[in-house]
Formats: sequence, C-alpha cells, structure tokens
Amino acid sequence: MNKVILMGRLTRDPEVRYSQGENATAVARYTLAVDRRFNRNNDEQTADFIGCVAFGRAGEFAEKYLHKGTKIAVVGRIQTGSYTNKDGVKVYTTDVVVEEQEFAESKNASAGNGEGGYAPASRPAPAAAGDGFMNIPDGIDEELPFN
Repeated sequence: MNKVILMGRLTRDPEVRYSQGENATAVARYTLAVDRRFNRNNDEQTADFIGCVAFGRAGEFAEKYLHKGTKIAVVGRIQTGSYTNKDGVKVYTTDVVVEEQEFAESKNASAGNGEGGYAPASRPAPAAAGDGFMNIPDGIDEELPFN
C-alpha cells in the first residue's frame, strides 16, 4: 500500500503548466512545509518540505484556490523517479502525487496568517442562552459548515 496523508502550508504559489495535445491537462507543482511533531538533536529545521504534484482537476483547483501560506490537507501516494540533468548527472526525485486536497483552516484564519503563524480571530466567546443553546455572534455564520 502506498498512501500518504499530509497537512501543511504552501511555501509558494503553485507552479502550473498544461500538457500538450488535444486534451491539455493541468499539472500543478507545489511544496508543503509540514511541521515535525518533535525536534531531535536540537535541529533548527522544524518542518519538512515535501514536493507535491496534482494533475487534471486537482491541478486546476490548485491553480485557482491555493496560494503561498494556505494550510491544506493532502492525500496521495509517493512516486519516485530520476532524470539526467544537462551536466550528465543522474538526479533522483521523490514527490507526492495528490489524489485529494482540501483546505485545513477557514479563509478568515488564513487571511490573518502573515508568514506561516496561526493568528486566531478575536471574537467574543459564545454565551449560553437560557434554553441551553449557545448564542452565535453576528458575522460568524460564513464560517459555519451549514447555512
């Protein structure tokens, strides 16, 4: 079984190209910065930078909606390959071929995200009403998964 699940932030906007031919297919490449759970040997690097490639509709989605700093969850598979560069040196590659991708935070949370840190929105906490239900503050309805 070859299955990978990642959650991280894009290090830059996706690079998108289209294949040649009658049925041009989008090919989006981007790098995810995935935080490590713990730090070994006091390394300064606290994230791994993982190359991802999305084809077809997933590539079109990446082109339209994903940008530097966006936090996403990716499901895919690892694919290795190699090529010979212009200097005649064989280069080995490892990428995650994206099968599914989705946003991992709300648009408002990512808008407050300057350079990769999480910035929670300042809102009043919902207060319990007399009937046992929570009152939802005005303006939060756009973040609810149902409307």
